[in-house]
Amino acid sequence: MGDPHPDYECRGWADRLAERMAALNPELTYANLAIRGKNTRQALEEQLDSALAMEPDLVAAPLGMNDVIGSGDLTGQVRSDLDEIYGRLTDSGATVIVSTYPDVTRTIPLGHRLEGRLQTINALMREFAHRYGLVLVDLHSAPVLTDLRAWSTDRLHASSLGHQRLADGAAHALGLPGASPTWGDPMPDLPDLHPVARVVRDVRWAVEFFTPWAIRRIRGVSLGDGRSPKRPELTPVVAPVHC
Repeated sequence: MGDPHPDYECRGWADRLAERMAALNPELTYANLAIRGKNTRQALEEQLDSALAMEPDLVAAPLGMNDVIGSGDLTGQVRSDLDEIYGRLTDSGATVIVSTYPDVTRTIPLGHRLEGRLQTINALMREFAHRYGLVLVDLHSAPVLTDLRAWSTDRLHASSLGHQRLADGAAHALGLPGASPTWGDPMPDLPDLHPVARVVRDVRWAVEFFTPWAIRRIRGVSLGDGRSPKRPELTPVVAPVHC
């Protein structure tokens, strides 16, 4: 989300990474099983078997952020589910990409309330990366991801620029040719926003995005309900001229 494309609703960092890899390997095939709003238990129960059935060489599985903003027991059920997911993916022989998560306390109003849970999930990502030899993309240490220009208007999903930086970070972590180690560097500063304008901006965000999200959470409704993956099968990737 947050990265529109003329041919389908959303592009996203994984598509951008696949396109970059296809420029290096025209025989690449790619599937994307992601569905917005899914938590770790749903990934385990609904997506893992399908992913393993494809006998993948590379799997991107940065999981857990929906549990952070939800009510999942991070050190209990979520940790156990992640352990099973990453253990089974590793046993398959696939290279597995995971990530820490950006510092949302810098970008989301009231985000400081998530700081403890964010630290917990990031510690889990580092733990599993060490235990299973996963490829870790350290998004939490990337200054660019504390810049609102890297985020869409809902501040939960990256903008097109942000998705490109995420793809660049994954490419660098994988050691792809031409990947830049400066992918996470900050953008040039903008003039400071007047405090009143900042408050107005944050109030508008709360009305347009936080309140509807809170209502959906109370009702037990997700934006992903009824949705299917956009690329449920492995298919060739057409690499654009510029990735």
